[in-house]
Formats: sequence, C-alpha cells, structure tokens
Amino acid sequence: MGNAPAAEAVLRQAPNGSVPDQSSVALLLIDVINDLEFEGGEALLAQALPMADQLARLKARAAAEQVPAIYVNDNFGRWRSDFKQQVRHCLEDGVRGEPIARKLAPAKDDYFVLKPHNSAFHETALSTLLHYLGVHTLVLTGMACNICVLFTANDAHMRGYEVLVPCECVASEAASDTKHALELMREALGARVVKGRELDFRRVGSRQ
Repeated sequence: MGNAPAAEAVLRQAPNGSVPDQSSVALLLIDVINDLEFEGGEALLAQALPMADQLARLKARAAAEQVPAIYVNDNFGRWRSDFKQQVRHCLEDGVRGEPIARKLAPAKDDYFVLKPHNSAFHETALSTLLHYLGVHTLVLTGMACNICVLFTANDAHMRGYEVLVPCECVASEAASDTKHALELMREALGARVVKGRELDFRRVGSRQ
C-alpha cells in the first residue's frame, strides 16, 4: 500500500510521457453545436443568441484559469456521427444554428462527448472523463435548459457532483421555461444558480 501514490502516478502518465490534464472543476457546454433545424428551433435561436455571447465570455475566462471545457452534444440518432463533422455542418451548411456555432466553436484542446439521449451522463463516457480529470464540480451551460441541461443536472446530483448553473449561460425556447428549470435545479437538486460574471473558477475549484 505504501507504493500506491507512485503507482497511481504511473497509471495517470500519458504514453508520450506528458501529464494529463487535471482540474477539480469543468465547464460543460451542452448542445451548443446544433443546427437548430427542428420545430421550435427558431424560438430557441432567439433565446440562445444572447446566451452564446455570455457563454463565450465565460468560456474564455475558464480557459484563462485552465478549466477544461467539455462539449456534450447530441448524436441526433446518427450512430456514425462525428463531432468535428457536426461542427463543420453547423458552420458551413447555412443552418439556423450557425451563429451560435460561430460564437462557441470549440478550441483544439477542448474535450467532447457525444450523447444519444437528454442527459450528458446517460450511456456516454462523461463519467470516465470526469474521473480522469479529477473533477468534483460541474458548471452546466447550454441548451435547452429545461431538457438536456436539467436532465444533466439531475444525473450530476445523483452522482455527488457539486453543480453550478450560470443563469445567463443557458437557454430554452421560452424564457419562462428557463426560469422554471433553474428553480427546479436549485430547489430539487441543490444546484447553485449564479451569475456567470460573478463565478470565480479558482474559488469554485478549491473545495477539498
């Protein structure tokens, strides 16, 4: 047992000799790379455009603090889907969601997880990735707040993660839906609903 820390360090050592990323907090961007070509997509776009501006600023602050950004995106029922292909589709094919994708296009060192259902956790590799990174606190952002963000918050709560939701960095088809979902996350799931501009990543990530 005395060699356990050293053994763990060896296990976490990347094949090329570099040390993998580690962070106690992670920023999840849920379904922001989305063509919005569905019924209700126009209404969601109207709500999501100002959200995307706020989220882009929050993501830049997270990057400055070396907080990993994890894109969690629907596979839209396409089991051969590829996240990079989805990004290209949203940027190059003239789809409704292009303005959002342009504001929130992933950087080369961001992570991504494809999900087949509403929750970012259900039948995905997210739990494995979060364990690998050493994450205990999740900052949930994206859309739709009353569906995929809410379902993800529920599953994060069930798994013992601390959950924060920046209220201006989530969107639904209607502002009333977002308000109701935020109230549910705060009251039923113990999530902290905060202002993104007031979120201090260093303080959030300092919990032992």
